[in-house]
Amino acid sequence: MKPETIAIHAGNHVDDASKAVIQPIVTSTTFERGQDGEFPAGHIYSRSSNPNRLSLENVLAKLEDGEDAAAFSSGNAAGMAVFQSLEPGTHIIAPDDMYHGLRNQLKMLFKGILTFDFIDLNDIDLLQSHIRPETRLIWIETPSNPLLKVTDIRKVIAIAKAKNIKVACDNTFATPICQRPLALGADLVMHSTTKYFGGHSDLMGGALITKEKSDWWQKIRDVQGYGGAIPSPTDCYFLTRSIKTLPYRMRGHVHNAQLLAEFLQAHPAVEEVMYPGLPSHPQHNIAKEQMTAFGGMLSLTLSGGDAEARRVSNKLKLFIRATSLGGVESLIEHRASMEGPDTKTPLNLLRVSVGLEHIDDLIADMEQALGDK
Repeated sequence: MKPETIAIHAGNHVDDASKAVIQPIVTSTTFERGQDGEFPAGHIYSRSSNPNRLSLENVLAKLEDGEDAAAFSSGNAAGMAVFQSLEPGTHIIAPDDMYHGLRNQLKMLFKGILTFDFIDLNDIDLLQSHIRPETRLIWIETPSNPLLKVTDIRKVIAIAKAKNIKVACDNTFATPICQRPLALGADLVMHSTTKYFGGHSDLMGGALITKEKSDWWQKIRDVQGYGGAIPSPTDCYFLTRSIKTLPYRMRGHVHNAQLLAEFLQAHPAVEEVMYPGLPSHPQHNIAKEQMTAFGGMLSLTLSGGDAEARRVSNKLKLFIRATSLGGVESLIEHRASMEGPDTKTPLNLLRVSVGLEHIDDLIADMEQALGDK
């Protein structure tokens, strides 16, 4: 089935008892045992499984062409489950431009437990030189946050497979509508479902999708079950509902982001626009090869420096100054100030989550902010 059909049907079933067309929310924390001691509906306790979470995980797996999915209470919880599944002493190679929440998680919570290097994954010689006997995971984030760097997934996977190293890809910026890392050979895909899957900035969640049910996947499932960082039935219900419109929402995000990027690139006050859909993007050709669309995120740097970036963000009327991304409303963020004193993000950079407002209104808003000094 096509993504539009999967999004609508893979996360829903007609309720057996009421025949309701939309699956109801099951808030019960526990489930009745049969007289034989078994659990006829397959559920024991809501931390280990729940009908709404089962439906959510099914649609997530189907959208990413995976064999199974595990839902978590946040994207960070999903990423942490991967790191917790690794043996102490494991070495991880990760990108030099990486979501700061997971980067800090490695540096602060796994220091002394795991070892890690943050490098440019498109520098193949550099990547090969950092592989150690204890390297067990290469973590990809593409497009990256906030510089929108695109990693050549196929090249990284070819190197990893030759060394029997697993590859996980943070696909949050792209979603399976724009990119499918499992189809390119990745072992695992991670999402902050808070973002485009939720799509309305009103719930939190995370997910991991696996290519196959391996021993490693069972360890991740054990972290989910024993750790208990799972989404509520209500969050699962609303997330599954939001996913039904994901393919169509992404078309709007991509359309608006491309046109806004082209406008910004031509504006004299803008120093650089980072968007994979622009031919000027350093990895534009890689993006064309591995992405079906270029996503709804972009970043720009302003020639006036830090002060000009803050001034422009403060002058905008439709773009809301807020962190996060993927909602129907457009958001803008001075990213360096969010990431803290050790950030490597340029101080004159603004990260933009392009929403679903009319593109003419978004361009007009950006034009008045850039031009009004």
